[in-house]
Amino acid sequence: MNNIKNYNPDVLDALANLSSDEVFTPPKIVNNILDTLPEKLWSNKNATFLDPATKSGVFLREIAKRLIKGLEKEIPDLQKRLNHIYTKQLFGIGITELTSLLSRRSLYCSKLANGKYSICTDFNGEKGNIRFERIKHSWQNDRCKFCGASKNEYDRDESLETHAYEFIHKTPEKIINLFNKKNMKFDVIIGNPPYQLSDGGAQASARPIYQEFVEQAKKLNPRFLTMIIPSRWFSGGKGLDSFRKEMSNDNRIRILHDFFNASDVFPGVEIKGGVCYFLWDRDNKGLCKIVSHENGEIVSEMERHLLEKELDVFIRYNQAVSILKKVSAKNKHSFSDNVHSAMTFGFRTFFKTFDSDTFKKDYVKIYANHSVGFIKTDKINRGNKFIGRWKVYIPEAVGKGDIKSDVLKPILGEKYSICTETYVMNGPYKNKKEAENAISYIRTKFFHFLLSMRKNTQHTTQSTYSFIPTQDFSKSWTDEKLYKKYKLTKKEIDFIESMIRPMELTK
Repeated sequence: MNNIKNYNPDVLDALANLSSDEVFTPPKIVNNILDTLPEKLWSNKNATFLDPATKSGVFLREIAKRLIKGLEKEIPDLQKRLNHIYTKQLFGIGITELTSLLSRRSLYCSKLANGKYSICTDFNGEKGNIRFERIKHSWQNDRCKFCGASKNEYDRDESLETHAYEFIHKTPEKIINLFNKKNMKFDVIIGNPPYQLSDGGAQASARPIYQEFVEQAKKLNPRFLTMIIPSRWFSGGKGLDSFRKEMSNDNRIRILHDFFNASDVFPGVEIKGGVCYFLWDRDNKGLCKIVSHENGEIVSEMERHLLEKELDVFIRYNQAVSILKKVSAKNKHSFSDNVHSAMTFGFRTFFKTFDSDTFKKDYVKIYANHSVGFIKTDKINRGNKFIGRWKVYIPEAVGKGDIKSDVLKPILGEKYSICTETYVMNGPYKNKKEAENAISYIRTKFFHFLLSMRKNTQHTTQSTYSFIPTQDFSKSWTDEKLYKKYKLTKKEIDFIESMIRPMELTK
């Protein structure tokens, strides 16, 4: 009872998230991120910090705590120390008016920076150094030229949030002058930016936006940059190719903490592919220390390049690097060469109009979303050359990007069959036996493991198969045969076996 009576929780641990795309960062994670920064920053009275997407104010609050302690000797008087820190060192840009008020309350202990209860007595204005300005998108061909937002979705009246975030809707020169400080510079840019915006497409389609915050922050050239963002950029994500290339080749990223499951960071929040936070150190180039987390524990730690030679994506599992090198050295042809687009035959995933439920002359079987039927051959305008061949159909959407639970369930595509975009087609094969042997390969842990190196969402497009080598399909395949072929060590085999669920449960 005494423990319960004395329990004093942090209010910022108890806040409900705005959405799965705009989540509040728990204080514990914030302090883990701050621990990646040099200790000497906390005793530097000239160091400046900017959170460009503040929501709860937790980053600035925790930085303030460290500065208050670190500057105690240099500025002994507590009130003078507080005034100095809050007016000259800490700056924030709210993502909404509400979050700017919340951030001021967290940082200044008052929603008014110059209010009666504010712990800083030097502010003249109500906003202090946490600002919010309602920004409008700049439309160009029905898209915002700064963030790519859809005009149809975000051209709103004054009563609604525009989600036009100030930090990425102004030039770096204007950002520097936001706080009316002469020759303003930021030593540290830190935060948890919004993750995505609806792009007006079907089925709640959205485009990522967090990369815009990272890229803008780099343009401001801080000494240090650290943000927590989705891990999807490692190998996928809509419109992230140039961002992935730039990040993967940036040897100023010196630390990367990768969480396979986002709920380890944000309890109760699902972010497919997990999340990560990184430290970008402007003045120090070198290898990156990559720390992998799972179920609240560090499972791997290694210093290496973000981008291995001859690869175009970051390999998130440290233990997988040696396996991938062995596989790529032995095989030059990829399984993806025989994987076709999800629209091979031109039928959308919502197709339901079968012409018959039994086979007839001049009809073909069509595998659709959770159903199978027959249609007339004259309705097929694409992929006709594959109709009379043996094939394999693999679901295009599988799981959620979790290596331990996403399992492919291939379907034997007999002659005179086709599929909708629910599936991707693999093949064609010379005969039924070859197609069946290909299925035996797809069902191995080895295949699933290599697939996971590029698959961190539910989608399995052609590119996600590019790390998987093709095989001789005149014979069937098992994990034992594959482990022997690529001369994997017991340690490497054990790692694959530990990462992939038993395949016999899925056959």
